[in-house]
Amino acid sequence: MACIKLKHLEEYLQTVNDFKDPKVRLEQYQTPPHIASQALYAIQTKYADLEKRMVLDLGCGPGMLSIGAALLGADYVLGVEIDPDAVDEFRNNCDEMELDNVDCCQVNVMNLPALWHGKPLFDTVLLNPPFGTKKNSGVDVAFLNVALTLARSAVYSLHKSATREHIKKKAQEWNVRAIQIAQLRYNLPQTYKFHRRPNVDVAVDLWRFESKNCG
Repeated sequence: MACIKLKHLEEYLQTVNDFKDPKVRLEQYQTPPHIASQALYAIQTKYADLEKRMVLDLGCGPGMLSIGAALLGADYVLGVEIDPDAVDEFRNNCDEMELDNVDCCQVNVMNLPALWHGKPLFDTVLLNPPFGTKKNSGVDVAFLNVALTLARSAVYSLHKSATREHIKKKAQEWNVRAIQIAQLRYNLPQTYKFHRRPNVDVAVDLWRFESKNCG
């Protein structure tokens, strides 16, 4: 069950402010409210992995997934973001929503296992990682690998549907259970100067991975 209706969740998330100055080297695109609400609602109603949970959001940007998790009843949510401008926007969004159980720290996601000595401090880890285009090939899988070391229970991650077989293969290599629980349409708006079309429709998969710490 969820503590609020899906349509109300999406309405709340539509008020979350986007990146003010998105950085192409970080592949910064805010998770659309429709995608975030659908994904988070599925996570809660199918697996009850948000309400009363400690939640970590990797590469959180302005906080779309973090705020959504809090609205669905998470006890505490921590966002992790490398970009200080995005951290500021995250905190502004939380202030406007009057959320006092959500926080954000500025740190490189890749440094977290060493900083936390490999301890799984969170029940559930969420991520909408960079898709690994341009000069960031493989960064989505690198984010996922970090997430799997930090979760006590489950990891939920969005990946391009075109990479589905690659994600399955990586899960097998890591010996973790992976379930594709939804396919969504991700409408990427024209954000950077090199974009020629006003928007691009991208198919994305929502995956559930059992943490490496399970069992």
